Amino acid sequence: MNIDALNKAFESRVRLGIMALLLVEDSVEYNTLKDALDLTDGNLASHIKALEKEAYITVQKTFLGKKPNTRYAVTPLGREAFNQHLKALENLLQSFKPT
Repeated sequence: MNIDALNKAFESRVRLGIMALLLVEDSVEYNTLKDALDLTDGNLASHIKALEKEAYITVQKTFLGKKPNTRYAVTPLGREAFNQHLKALENLLQSFKPT
């Protein structure tokens, strides 16, 4: 097994957490992500930006009354990339099992 099959975008535990949460829900609000993963604003923002740059997630900004509301969702490309990453992890683990 070649570890090059692992997706570098998901090397961070924070990005793994973001993607896992977004795959379970249709979309998730900023504060929900921040609280669920116990992150600071800056830390979450930098990881969201990295995933958005790869087109793995989308950002939807709206207003609820006068309050801003930001929601995130996984794109089809992000879902495929994350599933491939998980499969590569499984293959890596299987390659080390004794026969």
